[in-house]
Amino acid sequence: MDIPVDSANEPAARGADSIIGTLEEARRLFVSLVDDIRPDLHRYSARMTGSMADGEDVVQDTLARAYYQLPEFKELPQLRPWLFRIAHNLAIDHYRRSTYRNSEPLDAAADVADDELRQPDSVLARNQAVRLAVGSFLTLVPAQRACVILKDVLDHTLEEIAEQLDLSVPAVKAALHRGRAALSEVSATATAKTTPGPHSPTLVRYSDLFNAHDWDGVRAMLAEDVKLDVVSRAKAAGKRDVGRYFTNYERLANWYLVPAWLDGEEVIAVYPDRNASQANYFVKVTVHGDKVSAIQDFHHVGYILKGANFDLSSDGR
Repeated sequence: MDIPVDSANEPAARGADSIIGTLEEARRLFVSLVDDIRPDLHRYSARMTGSMADGEDVVQDTLARAYYQLPEFKELPQLRPWLFRIAHNLAIDHYRRSTYRNSEPLDAAADVADDELRQPDSVLARNQAVRLAVGSFLTLVPAQRACVILKDVLDHTLEEIAEQLDLSVPAVKAALHRGRAALSEVSATATAKTTPGPHSPTLVRYSDLFNAHDWDGVRAMLAEDVKLDVVSRAKAAGKRDVGRYFTNYERLANWYLVPAWLDGEEVIAVYPDRNASQANYFVKVTVHGDKVSAIQDFHHVGYILKGANFDLSSDGR
């Protein structure tokens, strides 16, 4: 039986559909415009926040804010410097909210005189910055951290860095000099690597049940107010709605979950199969006691593992 339609509401319904379609098309166009910038935004944000997962949060917030601000411009701004400025400010906000603190002020680079001996070009410094775990950059104050990441990890010019951070070129050089010196000390002490502790029993049980396709068992581990973020795709909250997430994995092939450490943070690495040597992505699962309170799945973020440093010393594979 056909459901009757109120013909008086048909024009309004068509208008709403048209607006939604237009907005969705605009969103897709914007995402395609920034697609090639996102990996570098993440490399920057991850090191500014000290976490691969938190770095992607900053990227998502950056793109959302940029998309919201875009109609204020009469013409399209230069996307790369604009997005990096937004990401920098959001990363600093994250830093201020976090437990990490440093006594030196955020703008410490601004009043340091230039020195001819502080030349910024150094292959050694670049190699060192690329190799270090993302958490190592938290030892630097934000101005130094930003300059070192932009120059030694992302290879921006001094002029680009000065524009993005609203600093003078001499101040950028000074921040690079100090930041590189501090990172050299971190690199020297990082050679004595500590073995991570055992994994959370709840995380291990979650992975085992997942790999066994025991979806009822996995759902039983969810807290009533559990939150899900399939990054760049969907969000859900509550045990019933989040429970549908596992149905999607039942339809997928080529995945095997392994508890791991990623730059000191406990996560679940997702491999194509049990014998694979390279993970495709990771899932961050937050647990409280024997319950899962949050799931952050990076399946759709292809660049997330670039520069990642998994430690599987206690994975049991």
